[in-house]
Amino acid sequence: MDFFSLILWPIKWVIEAILVGWHTLFMALGMDAASGITWVLSITGLVLVVRAALIPVFVRQIKSQRRMMEIAPQLKKIQDKYKGKRDQFSREAMSRETMELYKRTGTNPLSSCLPLLLQMPIFLSLFYVLSDAYAGKRGVGLLNEQLSEQFGDASLFGLAPLGSSMVSSEGNVAVIVIAVILVILMTASQFITQLQIMSKNQSPEMKASPMYRQQRVLLYLLPLVFAFSGFAFPLGVMFYWFVSNIWTMVQQFIVIRNMPTPGSEAALAREARLAKKRQRRGLPTIVEDEPEPKAEEPKKTQRQQPVGKNRAKKKGK
Repeated sequence: MDFFSLILWPIKWVIEAILVGWHTLFMALGMDAASGITWVLSITGLVLVVRAALIPVFVRQIKSQRRMMEIAPQLKKIQDKYKGKRDQFSREAMSRETMELYKRTGTNPLSSCLPLLLQMPIFLSLFYVLSDAYAGKRGVGLLNEQLSEQFGDASLFGLAPLGSSMVSSEGNVAVIVIAVILVILMTASQFITQLQIMSKNQSPEMKASPMYRQQRVLLYLLPLVFAFSGFAFPLGVMFYWFVSNIWTMVQQFIVIRNMPTPGSEAALAREARLAKKRQRRGLPTIVEDEPEPKAEEPKKTQRQQPVGKNRAKKKGK
């Protein structure tokens, strides 16, 4: 066993345990143990368990993104301070001040990528579990020889094996058609998820930052990467990817609708919805109290100085 397989071994064991657990549940409900639909539903159950476990990480991601938005003006000041300076000393100073800002505000720019990074080992482990089952190998845990054979031989509509990919389809039209449909759906769901974040959940300050421009590039780049790489993955892995993207899209929609970024388009839309809701209930619309006008201070008049008798006589002359 190589080092990479040794690292993935515990993750593969957990994945097999979850798959077998869902598969046993669907068998108890009367579904065919060797059916492709049964194993697709088991993969869907795996997605639900994994993504539910990652909800705390997602909440942490949201908080980190909010902090990044708050410190965006300070980051821009640091970047403007060293703009055009390419010497080693300036680059080190800029990096040092940026890291000090992150440390002082408790911000980690990698937190926004944490859910994706945590899912990659799970994704790869499922890829190897399905590939081994398709090759007739038993799993490392609860996926015994019989279940592994069923998993490897399971096919959709009796035509498209879950362990087959577009690359290894050997001209199987059903595999090619399903793979193309899944790639389109995965790419579209990924693009919609990123688009709703970029268009509705960004404040004007964030849209003016360099980070926003980088996100705009990723908005169009990542779906293309997924589109081209998806053809090499087995259908079972692509189903996991697609269901996970749907979870992300719905999760982002709920967050943007109910907990939008302050100052964003989504935040203004939420305030408008709340105002209409209060009006329908006959409640007064909440309006910020306007500061009371300050009373004008009386104009200061110059104090009359007392005049002595001698000076009064002189003025009367």
